[in-house]
Amino acid sequence: MHTTETKDRLPLFNKIYSYISENAIRAFGLLIVALIIWRIIVVAGERSFPLQYWALQLTNGLILGGVYSMVALGYTLVYGILFMINFAHGEVMMMGGFAGFFVLQATNALGWTNGTTFQSMLTILLMMLAGMIVSVITAVLLERLAYRPLRTAPRLVPLISAIGASFFLQYTALILFGALPHNYRKPAVINGLLKVGETGFSITYTGIFIFIVAILLMIVLQLIVHRTKMGRAMRAVAEDKEVARLMGVDVDRVIVFTFVLGSALAGAGGVMFGLHNTVMRFNTGFIPGLKAFTAAVLGGIGNLPGAMLGSLLLGVLEALGPSALGVPTEYKDVIAFSVLVLVLMFRPTGLLGEVLTEKKA
Repeated sequence: MHTTETKDRLPLFNKIYSYISENAIRAFGLLIVALIIWRIIVVAGERSFPLQYWALQLTNGLILGGVYSMVALGYTLVYGILFMINFAHGEVMMMGGFAGFFVLQATNALGWTNGTTFQSMLTILLMMLAGMIVSVITAVLLERLAYRPLRTAPRLVPLISAIGASFFLQYTALILFGALPHNYRKPAVINGLLKVGETGFSITYTGIFIFIVAILLMIVLQLIVHRTKMGRAMRAVAEDKEVARLMGVDVDRVIVFTFVLGSALAGAGGVMFGLHNTVMRFNTGFIPGLKAFTAAVLGGIGNLPGAMLGSLLLGVLEALGPSALGVPTEYKDVIAFSVLVLVLMFRPTGLLGEVLTEKKA
């Protein structure tokens, strides 16, 4: 009798517990937001930054967000097909960045870096192509050797494999390229500043190049996914692999193509990151890779426009956050990863929502 009464009370108890938990989380979130707003108001009263400063920081954030988006889109593509997080994707970007660096060194020896406009543009094009090709080769090898044998394993197993692949690529780069930083030298065509009127505000040509290329590659990716036969196959495999296979879709080919597409974007991102930061190290891809993952979660993992939006927003928060909160710029990484924690706590599906297939939902 007591057992039956207890069972009858369980649904009511669960509802009360769920109600209290949800409201407690909302209250905690409002408290954090209130503290952040209070801190921003206090800092604004103590410090007075000119408008040009905020415009410059906003521009830097958008540029950095453009770099993050190239890596975040790769995370989103692979997750949409395999429902796995490829934590080695940042190292795939790093390998592309090194390829671009060595092409830059070769063209600099030929005098193209500071040569004519055509030579400078050809240098950038060759750097991008080399970065994409090396990243594609790296990612395809990873898929074939580290991920494909574990495709039917529990989801935790490929995740552990991806973390191991990340460290493997880092220390492979350490052995091949050494621990010393490799300095990028910007080609003449994107070296310099563009001044905006008489406002005193200026933006680097490198930043303009990075942002425009990021937007164009995002548009190309959207067209491939939504307007091509392979894109339809990708969406079919993401919906249900077994049904797609029965309909004649070569699932292995689609998965490899997904890795090719995502790694090509990462390779371009590696070159852009090198041009933006002017330095490349063996562990350069680790932190940007984690931030790109944060951006993908922020926008909605599996959602391509969400990955782009999350990347731009994260870049802006990282650029404006330290000044707005009155903390040293070294804390920008803390801000970025705090955003990840907050998003996972209060909106785990991201700003635009996670793209779920019917099978997963």
